[in-house]
Amino acid sequence: MKTEASSFEACEHPEARSLRAASARPTSRSRFLALLLLCLAVQQVVAPGQKFFPDDPIWEEGDDLPIPKPAVFTGSKLYDFLHKSFAYQPDPNVPRALNGNTIGGVPNSSWFTNRMGSRPLTLDELKRGPNQLDGPDLSGQLNITSLKLDGVSPGFVFRDPRGEVFFSKVDVADYPQMATSAEVISTKFFHAFGYHVPENYLVFIDPQQLVLAPQAKIQGVSGKRVVITEARLKQILKNVPRRADGRIPVMASRRLPGQILGPFEYLGTRADDPNDLFAHQHHRELRALKIFASWLNHNDSDSTNTLDTYLGEDGKGHVRHYLIDFGTTLGSGAVVPHPRRAGYEYFIEKGPMLKALASLGLWTRPWQTVKVPEYASIGFFGAEIFDPPAWRPDYPNPAFQNLQNEDAFWATRIVMSFTDEMVRALVETGQLEDPEAGQYLLATLLERRDRIIRYYLRQLNPLDDWRVENGSDPEPELRFRNLGEEAGLATAESYRYQWAVFDNTTEARTPLGEERSTERPSIPIPAHVSPYLVVRVQTRSTEANWEKFVDVYLENGSPPRVVGVEREN
Repeated sequence: MKTEASSFEACEHPEARSLRAASARPTSRSRFLALLLLCLAVQQVVAPGQKFFPDDPIWEEGDDLPIPKPAVFTGSKLYDFLHKSFAYQPDPNVPRALNGNTIGGVPNSSWFTNRMGSRPLTLDELKRGPNQLDGPDLSGQLNITSLKLDGVSPGFVFRDPRGEVFFSKVDVADYPQMATSAEVISTKFFHAFGYHVPENYLVFIDPQQLVLAPQAKIQGVSGKRVVITEARLKQILKNVPRRADGRIPVMASRRLPGQILGPFEYLGTRADDPNDLFAHQHHRELRALKIFASWLNHNDSDSTNTLDTYLGEDGKGHVRHYLIDFGTTLGSGAVVPHPRRAGYEYFIEKGPMLKALASLGLWTRPWQTVKVPEYASIGFFGAEIFDPPAWRPDYPNPAFQNLQNEDAFWATRIVMSFTDEMVRALVETGQLEDPEAGQYLLATLLERRDRIIRYYLRQLNPLDDWRVENGSDPEPELRFRNLGEEAGLATAESYRYQWAVFDNTTEARTPLGEERSTERPSIPIPAHVSPYLVVRVQTRSTEANWEKFVDVYLENGSPPRVVGVEREN
């Protein structure tokens, strides 16, 4: 897999190169991707210097053009750890996210689908998540075709009476429900955020239903496939927790559609996927994944817990990108609770190591002494010293390291859209038998949510939801919401604004009148014949960063419409 540049740099046509350069701006150019990505012989002239197009802001990336099936890529966790920990050096000049649309959103794509970011999901939608079925068919025997060898969680692959294939994981007796419940709960959260995730079901299976399929095999130490024995299966089930009725909790993950291509990288592009234009570390949804991962303590959020699949016939399909394996989220470390370090420090981090060395081991890391209630079904998970910007995965992630305030704002508004009732509904999908543990998990998630909101909405001007509506005159007004004020962080004293005529070709601005002020979250739109207008808005408040400007661009039609939003980072 090529990780630093796209294969399309080989496309020599000057217009294609010009378009590629234009795509490095935070304005979307997806309607022209087919020309660049496939290097077609028929060329199209693109208007130079044009900032906005008639279809801005776009909400469909269009990265599902038919391509040949890419090669299978086998990731290595050891290599990924060594490379990201010692070899990779972050770019000191981080650009704005390259795949955001003109109003700062993320279009639907093979990477992401807008869900809670576009509208509040119902409780039923949240609880169902990605699931298309009601779970495995448990009306008959479940034929085990293989045992799970990758990862640390014990499990097996089985086929239900309908022929559906599920990859399953089970808990260990000392920590019943910890990993299985964490995986199901977090899967539904990440689906609600907008990512592509597997269908993960929490089911309770009678061990008598588990039958080895004829000639079920497993890869042995020598690399050869050997037949699974009943003794091997019993060994796996021996240490599995059982309910009072004898059934065992199983996290059953339905086989993903398409052909497996292996994991994707959080760095560079996939050279054999012509739809993969933007360097992954500059995708907004991958940078901002850090915010969601910090909320759920998804410390194992590296490339080996991702998966690409090829959907369709060879030559007619495209790649879809998934996040997988959420068994090490919340307080779960899969078969044991999270180590205290998880979420607070990299496996290898120079600063803390040198500090401990300089103090001859007398310095105590804050996470070493923090106390959290101990629930076997929760593991180690707390909010007492949770500091959102300081949160760490197990080792550096290039996309996370490139997180900008604009990216974080986009994610934080999604986090903010989860009400207490919604979070409670998602926690309930884990079916925790200990109600006290369930209440603790809920309280911890709510506190971590609130800390994320309190921190990131203070980093820039938190005005959002820009829209044109008729005022009392009834001349049109530009209205908005102050998310920081809604979160109770501070009160806006007033909003300063300055209109200007905007030239869509040269990007020149000609002021319209004097700077004005309003105490309401609405701004009168001046009558002017120019095709485009822009207004710069700043918030007067006790929060210093709310003084940072927000530029809002309007296509001046009948009625005017918002086509662009840019924030001072």
